Amino acid sequence: MNLEDSTLRILDANLNRLREGIRVIEDILRYAFNNKNLALKLKNLRHQCKVSSQVNLLLFRDSQNDILKLTTQEEMQRTDLQNIMIANFKRTQESSRVLEEILKLYNPEESQKFKNIRYDLYTLEKEILTTAIPQAK
Repeated sequence: MNLEDSTLRILDANLNRLREGIRVIEDILRYAFNNKNLALKLKNLRHQCKVSSQVNLLLFRDSQNDILKLTTQEEMQRTDLQNIMIANFKRTQESSRVLEEILKLYNPEESQKFKNIRYDLYTLEKEILTTAIPQAK
């Protein structure tokens, strides 16, 4: 696998990670808290998480040989829905940062899009975790 193939594999993994993390938060807001407004904001943000490249990223996916695919003990420690949302906000913010950086090699405009997504996630995290959901006692 050459360097460009590797960066495309990074894009594929992080796009998946970003969309999956947003979906977890979206579904908690939708089904557990019945918050249509915030769930819709997350749904719309999730639909922005794509690249316009003509390259089929699936061709570079190699999940069978992912050297870190095993779950860590820390990933198994979830105490409540708020804790799950916190973990997934961090996951999405990290993924959007990786996409922002890698896309600087291919498409600076798309890089900026993922920077904007990251900052939207920071704003939503604060709104959701400080005002929109009942706080854990």
